[in-house]
Amino acid sequence: MDDFENKLTELHDRVLSKALTEDEQNSYTESLFESIKHINEYGEEFWYARELQRALEYTEWRNFSRVIDRAVTACENSGNDVFHHFVEVNKTIDMPKSATKEITDYALSRYACYLIVQNGDSRKKVIALGQTYFAVKTRQQELIDNFNELNEDQKRLAIRREMAEHNKLLVEVAKKCRS
Repeated sequence: MDDFENKLTELHDRVLSKALTEDEQNSYTESLFESIKHINEYGEEFWYARELQRALEYTEWRNFSRVIDRAVTACENSGNDVFHHFVEVNKTIDMPKSATKEITDYALSRYACYLIVQNGDSRKKVIALGQTYFAVKTRQQELIDNFNELNEDQKRLAIRREMAEHNKLLVEVAKKCRS
C-alpha cells in the first residue's frame, strides 16, 4: 500500500468510527478530494476515475464503471458534452514478472465527479460527503466565474444566499450521516 492509501485508510477509519468532530469531518472531506485533484497544463483541475474509485470505497472497477456509465448518461441527458467531462485515458500498470497491462481510466471534470457521486451507492457515508463537496465546489466555481459582473449589493446578496444554501447542505449531510 502506498502512502496515499495508508493516509486514506487512516482517515476513513476515523470518520467511520465517528471519532471526528463536524469540523474535522469537513476537513477530512476537503482533504480527501483535494488530495486526488490534478491540474493540467492549462490550469484546469481534474480527477482520475481510478483514484476517485478508491476514495469512494469501490473495491472493484467493474462496479465503479457502472456508476460512471450512469453519470455519463446523466451528462448526455443534461445536454452537456460528455467528452469534455469524461476524457478516456489509458494507463500502463506493472504486472508480476515484469509484465505490463493497459487499463482504461478517465480524466474527470468537477462536474463529472459530481455526477458520479450523485449516482454512487448512497449507503456509503463517503458518497454523502462527496455529494456535498462536489456540489459546494461546483457552485463556488460558478460564483467565481460570475462574481465580478455583479455590483456591490448583488455581491452581498449572492454571498448571503450561498451561505444559506451551504448551511442547508451541511444540515442535510449531517442528517444522512446520523442515519
